[in-house]
Amino acid sequence: MRHSRTFNHLGRTSSHRKSMMANMASSLILHKRITTTVAKAKALKTYVEPLITKSKEDSTHSRRVVFSYLKDKIAVSELFREISVKVAERPGGYTRILRTGNRIGDNAEMCILELVDYNETMLGGGDTAKSKTGRRRRSAKKKAENVEVTGVAKDLTEKVEKAEVQEEPANEVDENNDEPAPEE
Repeated sequence: MRHSRTFNHLGRTSSHRKSMMANMASSLILHKRITTTVAKAKALKTYVEPLITKSKEDSTHSRRVVFSYLKDKIAVSELFREISVKVAERPGGYTRILRTGNRIGDNAEMCILELVDYNETMLGGGDTAKSKTGRRRRSAKKKAENVEVTGVAKDLTEKVEKAEVQEEPANEVDENNDEPAPEE
């Protein structure tokens, strides 16, 4: 029976699941963000957060323990050099799951799993001031293009009107007669 079994096996054998978690954790550490299914992200979150906590204490023992889980020297060195320094003050909750919708092929619920301290837009590094105060009928770019075009059109009409005024007609046709008027 399956009573009180809370560990998600993800439909894989133990060895397959362990190697998949190690690969996904290494990718998360190296790239700071990965796209996966929600079930895998939740399982990976419980797998990688204790490793990040271990990396806060940089000792030979903690490096060996983390390496036994990750099995990737580059990921371990990245974790201890950069990530542990950045999350030193954080008491936990090093990762964030952002749901992105369902996958087209099999309708699996997808998400982005990312390290919290590496998302600049969520940290406030992005542009926080609002550029618009209300809803506009046209965008400012289109309005500027329209003003520029109408300005050019006004210049052209003024030039044409000046040219017509300056130009004297050589042969005027009388409305009553179809013959040209005599020149003076």
